[in-house]
Amino acid sequence: MIHIRRAGALDTRALAELLNAIIAKGGTTAMVSPVTARELQGWMATPDSAWHLAEDESGRIKGFQYIEPHPDLPEGGVDVATFVRVGETGFGIGSALFEQTKTAARDLGYAHIHAIIRADNSGGLTYYQSRGFEDFRRLPNCTLADGTRVDKIWKRFEL
Repeated sequence: MIHIRRAGALDTRALAELLNAIIAKGGTTAMVSPVTARELQGWMATPDSAWHLAEDESGRIKGFQYIEPHPDLPEGGVDVATFVRVGETGFGIGSALFEQTKTAARDLGYAHIHAIIRADNSGGLTYYQSRGFEDFRRLPNCTLADGTRVDKIWKRFEL
């Protein structure tokens, strides 16, 4: 059984551990350097953002999702990021998180949600497509922080 709740500052150590395992595995996030709990606390403090996490009955975090404004998005848009524990994708964690995220985005007054996914991240592309996101733009030859170059797919979900 998965429970979805708002994430807070006290969750950031566990969220950083989950995210750092994904970063270390590589290939599914544009992030290439580990994050700290303090960095995540700073991200959480972004005005008009919303953070949710999924946990099992024992309180173990299975994934998290957040939305935050971004200056490069069209008016009324918000950026989304989703992370599910390595080896635990495909069990409905992302789907449950997105239901809460949609509600939060509407409550914050957003009109659409944007996801920018590495073109080589087939799991991420499938996830957002299955949620109803539509292709918005292709961003060719993007340079990641470590110099890796990848194409990205920009998807949009109308609220």
